[in-house]
Amino acid sequence: MVERVSALWHLFVKELMKFGLVGAAAWVLNAGLVWLLMHTEFFATSHIKAKFVATIVAIAFSWVANRLWTFRDKRQEDKRKEAIQFAIANAIGLAIEMGCLGVSIYVLHLTSPTASFISGTIIGTVLGTVFRYFAYRFWVFSTKLDEDPDFADSPDQEFAFITGQIPVVHPHTGHGTAAEPDDDVRRAS
Repeated sequence: MVERVSALWHLFVKELMKFGLVGAAAWVLNAGLVWLLMHTEFFATSHIKAKFVATIVAIAFSWVANRLWTFRDKRQEDKRKEAIQFAIANAIGLAIEMGCLGVSIYVLHLTSPTASFISGTIIGTVLGTVFRYFAYRFWVFSTKLDEDPDFADSPDQEFAFITGQIPVVHPHTGHGTAAEPDDDVRRAS
């Protein structure tokens, strides 16, 4: 049980905390910039444009911080492919944020800077961030679990850590490793 918790801590919780810190810094940058832009003459009548500009700046910051810190051990060798995947993931995240803002403005007819800030920068960012974490972790910075240096030495150990399964001694090797659930059923019959 201790090994399982430790493996999950190293794999997800520690990484999620780093992602959260980067996200919090990006949110402060995004929120501050969007609030400032919405109160300028050029963006006062177009909160969507202000949100778009602020989010692009926050995405650029996030790219650098996540690549160099949060997911530094999981970067792809092909930087161009990784950058394209990052851009696609963030375009979808941006669409989620802009969609929340669009609903607020065009469906609910809430056009004040405060309403736009809440719908786009708070609600939209929360929903976009959930999507981004999973997109980053399992697509953009996608080291497979059995290759992750903070997790398990083999797919069998990985499965055992995640499920809490008791290692099974394989009759051919005599070594204890975790077995797939179908293997347990076959052995029991």
